[in-house]
Amino acid sequence: MLELRNVSFTVGGEKGHDIINDVSLTINDGEFLIITGPNGGGKSTLARLIMGIEQPTGGQILLNGQDITNLSVTERAKFGVGYAFQQPPRFKGLTVRRLLSLAHGSELPEDECCAYLTNVGLCSRDYLNREIDTSLSGGEVKRIEIASLMARELKLAIFDEPEAGIDLWSFAMLVETFKTMSRRKHNSVVIISHQERIMQLADRIAVIANGKLKTLGPKDEVFPQLMSELGENCGFRGGNA
Repeated sequence: MLELRNVSFTVGGEKGHDIINDVSLTINDGEFLIITGPNGGGKSTLARLIMGIEQPTGGQILLNGQDITNLSVTERAKFGVGYAFQQPPRFKGLTVRRLLSLAHGSELPEDECCAYLTNVGLCSRDYLNREIDTSLSGGEVKRIEIASLMARELKLAIFDEPEAGIDLWSFAMLVETFKTMSRRKHNSVVIISHQERIMQLADRIAVIANGKLKTLGPKDEVFPQLMSELGENCGFRGGNA
C-alpha cells in the first residue's frame, strides 16, 4: 500500500507557486487507480513525486508503512516502484531484448520477450535486436518502455499518459494489456490518463486540478460524473490516441 500524507510541492522559494497542494491519497494493494484532470493540474508532478523524480516540499510518502519521502529513484525502484515516462529516454547501443532482460532481472527467453512486445502492439521479432536509439519513433520507444515495466516484478507500476503518441491499433492492444493487468490484481497500477477507455478500467478515479485532489471515488461514481460535467467538448475525453 502506498500512502500520500498531505503532500505538497512548491517551486520558486518563499513566494513560490504550489504545483501540488496538500494531497492525501492511499493506493491500495492490487488497486487499479486512474489519475485524471485538466492539463497543467499537477497529475504528472504527483506521479514524479511518488517515483522520487521530484522531492516533496511538504508531507510524507509511505510504502507499506515505511517512509520513503526522501528516498532516491533507485532506492524506490529496489522497493518495487516503477515508472513509465511520457517521453522515454533512448539508449544507443542497448537492444530491446537486453533492456527487457535488465528490467526483468535475468536473461529472458526470446518467446517471453516477444510476448511483452506483442502486448504493447509491436511485431516482436522485428524489434528484439534493434537498438533503442533515434531510429525508433517516439511511439515505438514508449511502447518498449511500457513492455519493460511489465517485465519487472513491481509492487506499484506508474504509467504517465501511456496513450500519447500511440496509433489506434496499438492503443487497442494496450487497453487489452491493461485489462489483463487489472484482472490479475498482483500489483498496484496507477495510470495518468484522459482516455475514456482507460478510465473505464479503473477501480477508482482520482481527479487532480489546480494541484489539489478534487475528486476521489469508485469508477462507477466518478466516471459518469466526469462525463456529465464535461459534456461533448470535454478535455478529459482525449481524442484518438
